Amino acid sequence: MAESDLSKTIIPYLDRHLSFPLLAHLVETGVFPADEVQVAQYELAKGTNMFDYAASLFQQIYPNQEVPQEFEQKRENAVSTHERLQQEAQAVLDVIENPDVAQALRQDKNQNLQYLKDNYNLTLDQITALYNFGKFQYSYGNYSGAADYLYHFRVLSTDPDLTISAHWGKLASDILTGKWDVALEELNSLREAIDSRSPAPFAPTVTGSGSNSTPPIDPALGQLHSRTWLVHWSLFVYFNHPQGRVLLLETFLSPTYLNTIQTACPWILRYVAAAAIISTPTPSSSNSSSSVPQSSRVKNAVREVVKVIQMENYQYTDPVTEFLMQLHVEFDFEAAQKELQKAEKVVTDDFFLGDFHDEFLESARCLVSEAYCRIHQRIDISDLSDRLNLPRDEGEKWIVNLIRETRMGQDAKIDLEKNLIQISRPPQPIYQSVIEKTRGLAIRTQALGAAITRTNAAAVPPASAPPAAQPVAVS
Repeated sequence: MAESDLSKTIIPYLDRHLSFPLLAHLVETGVFPADEVQVAQYELAKGTNMFDYAASLFQQIYPNQEVPQEFEQKRENAVSTHERLQQEAQAVLDVIENPDVAQALRQDKNQNLQYLKDNYNLTLDQITALYNFGKFQYSYGNYSGAADYLYHFRVLSTDPDLTISAHWGKLASDILTGKWDVALEELNSLREAIDSRSPAPFAPTVTGSGSNSTPPIDPALGQLHSRTWLVHWSLFVYFNHPQGRVLLLETFLSPTYLNTIQTACPWILRYVAAAAIISTPTPSSSNSSSSVPQSSRVKNAVREVVKVIQMENYQYTDPVTEFLMQLHVEFDFEAAQKELQKAEKVVTDDFFLGDFHDEFLESARCLVSEAYCRIHQRIDISDLSDRLNLPRDEGEKWIVNLIRETRMGQDAKIDLEKNLIQISRPPQPIYQSVIEKTRGLAIRTQALGAAITRTNAAAVPPASAPPAAQPVAVS
């Protein structure tokens, strides 16, 4: 399944530290040879301040060689740098953690900076010590400490580029510490910052992970790069937060981010398609009291995703997207059955989707059942079981439970003696068909007009453009 693995495609859009979990997952799944993955881990680790980890990887890869002396020299330099940065940052913390100072601070950052300068001789350069120490802590794997210092810096800083960089570092730290509620808030905050800064080009870059480190000059291109990075980083949050799949569909199917995916990273369609399938109502989800209310965009997600997959099929396809194509475009149930078998393996081995294997499979079977029942009036239960890749006895129980627990029960009747399902549904009124086809036309027209306006505005070159901000996560 190496040809279906997206790790090597996604890692160039991640920070070094965010790449380590993906590489560790590859070792567990065995998709690639373990020695090759260890070499990749070592190449990433030696560019950070995690010297002990890098040294242990070196010993595993080259058991007959001594660990290079450069690691010890770098460790000594890192210790002295840590002490210096900690002293500089602590001087700022001693002031801002003072209860009187905390009470005097307001929402206006410029006012706060003037207050700290007048009363405590704290300048913007000194406050930047919080950023430097947070970045250094991140470089050697103290993600919790890095998140705290970057948060304090962001609250006080008036430097827009460093503030955005601290946003990226804080998001990465929250992801790596598994604080998914906090990470979701940080993700939404960073997305708002990116979407609101269209005049200024800024895009995170990574050193040594395969991406182009040259910042784009064009403002619109810089914003596209930032959104592309955000899409990849957000996968960690959306596939770990309890409501993440619904939130992923809400975000990625919006015109702005759908355009980003189609333009810069069509492989993300795997995760959009998987989220749409997982969000399909099933008997178990309909009986769950913790189900989240879904918007019309999420309820119609499969339909919208199929349209996008059909348009982008020329530049990206995999078993997950091909399953929806065969089922809802070609109506080839035998091909859909084969693609579902492949997709099951892909989902199992995928870093983000592996934990949703059972949910994906059940929802995919529900989609197959609904599509099959929609175009047939008499259905042999044994034949449908084969379409679902289920044994006959297990398939019969599953189908009966599906019909009884979902809306299919309104139109379907089960004849257990003949082992058949009888489908009888009233014809849809013609005006209802027109409503379905024209739904959302006004919203799409408005979005198209707004996109044309932004394009015309971006065509006017700015007088000057500030340099791109680097994410704090860069080691």
